[in-house]
Amino acid sequence: MDAPAPMATPAAPVAAEAVVGQAAPDFTLTDVSGVSHTLSAYKGKTVVLEWFNPDCPFVKYAHGQGGPLVGMPKTWIDQGVVWLAINSGAEGKQGAGKERNAAAVGEYGMVNPVLIDADGAVGRRYAAKTTPHMFIVDAQGVLVYDGALDNAPLGKVEAEPRQDHVVAALTALVAGQPVAQGRTQPYGCSVKY
Repeated sequence: MDAPAPMATPAAPVAAEAVVGQAAPDFTLTDVSGVSHTLSAYKGKTVVLEWFNPDCPFVKYAHGQGGPLVGMPKTWIDQGVVWLAINSGAEGKQGAGKERNAAAVGEYGMVNPVLIDADGAVGRRYAAKTTPHMFIVDAQGVLVYDGALDNAPLGKVEAEPRQDHVVAALTALVAGQPVAQGRTQPYGCSVKY
């Protein structure tokens, strides 16, 4: 009688990567106030993920006087959108750490939480390249946008007309429409993994 064939050992699960049109990779991170946030807990709501570094000149401009992120998160939060900023900077790198990011919340008058991804695992799964690098997850948990905030780094329009990519995507989603442009080239400082 032949011995039974050995059972194959299943391969270790491969970490899902963020791809527009597919389910957004789930994660749990803690914000600077100590509150835990799990992406899948927000299913049923549109979620904006903003990669953040408070000391990056592009982020300083975007959140500073007259920048495009002054008031934008609150406008969309008031419409039921969840807005999460994520800092994937490694310890000792520019703009990293709970204390620096907690201070930035006050400096910039932020109304949304800033989550700390110190080991960069979430940033790498999303292939976050810059700050700000924006991602939008729809109410079904599908990644529908990956890219730039707009086409005007530091307020300088790259090509007329000015295009507010995140605003356009959120406007479409709130209206029950598909996002017309799911991917753009992000700009800003490199994420400090």
